[in-house]
Amino acid sequence: MQTIIKRRQADISRARFSTSLHPLLSKIYAGRNVFSDNEINTGLDKLLRPQDLKGLPAAVKLIIEALDKDQSILVIGDFDADGATSTALAVSALTALGSRSVDFLVPNRFEYGYGLTPEIVAVAATKKPHLIITVDNGISSLEGVEAANALGITVLVTDHHLPGRQLPAAAAIVNPNQPGCNFSSKNLAGVGVIFYLISAVRAELRAQQWFERKGVEEPNMAEFLDLVALGTVADVVPLDHNNRILVEQGLRRIRAGKTRPGIKQLLLIARRELHRVVSADLGFALGPRLNAAGRLDDMSLGIQCLLATDDFSGRELAMQMDELNQDRKAIESSMQREALLSLDKLDLSDGEGMPLGLCLYDEGWHQGVIGILASRIKDRYHRPVIAFAEGATVDEIKGSARSIQGLHIRDALDAVASRFPALLQKFGGHAMAAGLTLQRGHFEEFSQAFDQEVRRQLREEDLQAIVASDGELQSGDFNLTLAQLLRDAGPWGQHFPEPCFDGVFTLVQQRIVAEKHLKMVLAVDASGQQLVDAIAFNVDTSIWPNKALSKVKLAYKLDVNEFRGKQSVQLLVDYVEAC
Repeated sequence: MQTIIKRRQADISRARFSTSLHPLLSKIYAGRNVFSDNEINTGLDKLLRPQDLKGLPAAVKLIIEALDKDQSILVIGDFDADGATSTALAVSALTALGSRSVDFLVPNRFEYGYGLTPEIVAVAATKKPHLIITVDNGISSLEGVEAANALGITVLVTDHHLPGRQLPAAAAIVNPNQPGCNFSSKNLAGVGVIFYLISAVRAELRAQQWFERKGVEEPNMAEFLDLVALGTVADVVPLDHNNRILVEQGLRRIRAGKTRPGIKQLLLIARRELHRVVSADLGFALGPRLNAAGRLDDMSLGIQCLLATDDFSGRELAMQMDELNQDRKAIESSMQREALLSLDKLDLSDGEGMPLGLCLYDEGWHQGVIGILASRIKDRYHRPVIAFAEGATVDEIKGSARSIQGLHIRDALDAVASRFPALLQKFGGHAMAAGLTLQRGHFEEFSQAFDQEVRRQLREEDLQAIVASDGELQSGDFNLTLAQLLRDAGPWGQHFPEPCFDGVFTLVQQRIVAEKHLKMVLAVDASGQQLVDAIAFNVDTSIWPNKALSKVKLAYKLDVNEFRGKQSVQLLVDYVEAC
């Protein structure tokens, strides 16, 4: 796989920032098509109003009726970090609004699969709910909603996934991606959708003087923004302006020590300091630990951690999730070795004959980890990848797909399903990630059909891995002031990437740490007197360290490293090659 460092084109002439903004930041923002102070203002007053969300009035009415009549409410979540944060937010916010009978249920991925299935409705019915609220799922649950309706259970769907050709017959649907919804941000995570809905419920209750009549203290919706930030970042949805506001406001609460005990303890276990937390910490430290519960065990554990009301219980639950994450890493490492050995046998080192759409399956693989495996193989070969594992029955396999820029993976699966109706039992997802179910006997036929569809959509240049750079820094730029400025200028994330730079450096020292990370000392000036530390994670140890090299070309982020109370500049290396 060829990797190319490509510098972003930034039209500075369109920029209308205040004169106080650092010139480098102006260039960086312009390279992300952000050109004004208003677009980088992350104040809560800049949030989009909820009124344009289709289905909102009906959904608000359902919840208020349930509160008025003291009806039982059951939240049906999903088994990933977005689903966990959405569930925790719904349960805690509804309780704060005065509900005395709210509970949650998350399908175990190994028993029931994803979403509001008829099977999970049967389990839900034993709790005798009047109202089911789905969070981060439900938009494709046609049969599940029908099953609930048949039992006389009202269903309110809140979701953000792309809908299919038919919508479920729910009493109300709130999803910015449903047909006819005019909400201008289509990028809300599931936790963002339920946050907006509960905010609208609170506003209506305030207008009805509910809190005074019921003697209930009106909740401050800002208290739930730590959950919104975590779920939004962990679900890797695009950080448009509205999502950046939600994430930044949640981060500010965490840094100020106003986060819930579960999030606090997860951060401490991950060795993150609360006052320095950035969006990358939510994505790379908290997200995997929270997801590990849903991948290997039951996401109820993660939700209970997020609902913990004291540090002791939060710590106990966070430690369990950390242990699960260690187990997940070991399983993933083993699966990745098996997958790479399988691909090596095909003698595809030069890329000749490699399917453009890779499908991998092993009956011993863990269903909860195939998504991460697909992502790792995708990164290595820069092709769309679907990894499969055993399904719920002996005849069924489940796949987790990850894509590259240029291929909308859910639409690609939809195209395959249209051309070969007998192949796919069910599927759903986003542009970059999706899930699907097949009959085991259809694996080879599906693999070929998927490869054909990928070949139809992708060009040769799409198969080159591109590292986007904001240009080259000068030797005087390698300082703590600039590094901290860039760190604070986010929140950075999907479609609003953290600033990345490129350059050629003199390699002074190099060594492997923690078995697979390359630690380097680099000279950043011509005289070789100005030195800076750099680290590249998960390098190929058959290539690095390379004692024959004196220079390296890097794509990197300028970061602040803090060790024993001392801060220093450190380069976080995204790509390294010999010079």
